[in-house]
Amino acid sequence: MIKPWKAQGIKGILAYFICFMLAAAILAGCGAVASYDLDKVESSIIEGNEQFAINIFKKLNIEDGDSNIFISPLSISTALTMTYNGAGSTTREAMAEALNYKDIELETINTGYKNLLIYLKNADSKVLLNISNSIWFREGEAIKQDFLARNKENFDARVSEIDFQDPKAADTINGWISESTKGKIDKMLDSPISPDVVMYLINAIYFKGQWTRQFDKKLTFDGTFITADGKHKEVKMMSRQGDVEYGEAGNAKIVKLPYGKEKISMYCILPEESVNINDYINQFDIGEWNELKDSLSKTRDVILQIPRFMIEYGIKDLNDSLTALGMGEAFGPSADFTGIREGIFISAVLHKAVIEVNEEGSEAAAATVVEKKETAMLEPTRFIADRPFIFIIADEETGTILFMGKLTDV
Repeated sequence: MIKPWKAQGIKGILAYFICFMLAAAILAGCGAVASYDLDKVESSIIEGNEQFAINIFKKLNIEDGDSNIFISPLSISTALTMTYNGAGSTTREAMAEALNYKDIELETINTGYKNLLIYLKNADSKVLLNISNSIWFREGEAIKQDFLARNKENFDARVSEIDFQDPKAADTINGWISESTKGKIDKMLDSPISPDVVMYLINAIYFKGQWTRQFDKKLTFDGTFITADGKHKEVKMMSRQGDVEYGEAGNAKIVKLPYGKEKISMYCILPEESVNINDYINQFDIGEWNELKDSLSKTRDVILQIPRFMIEYGIKDLNDSLTALGMGEAFGPSADFTGIREGIFISAVLHKAVIEVNEEGSEAAAATVVEKKETAMLEPTRFIADRPFIFIIADEETGTILFMGKLTDV
């Protein structure tokens, strides 16, 4: 029997070799991780994002002091940073104030986000963290290509031009959000889309991680949780005892609960019983946060009890909170987003987040939608005398009124 490669000669050998190499490359590519360089993420960006997270949380707590709150500051800042790429003049300054980007070059911010987002998505092989970005703009709009290119390059943003007047347009965008959050958030936009909407910039984040050391379901018991208003509620209290990273600072305790390979963790901060939670949040700042983290150390034989819980927060309009942080100009007709297109402003920043925490770990998702509308055209001045009116005949030079009347009927 003649082997195929002998029958085909050198060309056959080369063909088999090329096919083999292509197949190997494809298989290798399937598991490849996009390259990143954390050295290109300026510390000022990290610190700025951290400060923004605390700031926006505190603002939302003022609004919702009596309610559960759950947000993804990263989702919010990512969507806003995509938008920031099109801001100019004092609008850029206002957004820089809110996002803590003062004195940071745009290229540095974009390069930092590009590397940071890739890193986060691959930080822990045992934790699923998907971060997705997209831009949807109205069919026929002349959106500046360098704005779209920067967001594609640095935020891996999907860019889609669609007919917003199509009754299915909102469903299409909601479908992308649902897919990006594994169905946890399935609707952010209502149909029909307003005819003056020009663009949506969207970030979606999905997280699922198992505790490095899971809670034993057999140890979960019926416990009591005292709400902020003093009510006693029965809950399923997860429990375990053993080594935990624990710390104390000021008038609060902290524990660190890692996921997967311990690259991502949940920190639980518990103020003293005598301290009102809203009072504590009001005085909480970056210094307090760092002090709490610095106090952590492995502590033996800790009794740890945390309730199972689920929170669904939003859809929350962030306009007021972001205005309070300094970027109010971006929400009005004087906004300068000429880097995207003339005559548009941010009409709404919408955010929704959900989380479930149980014995196995945590599952969470968030989405942020930045909606941009076109500035309304000035209405022409109108004087339509189709109802009773007054009339006056006066001297131009002296202003003397010669005649004055009122017409109520014709």
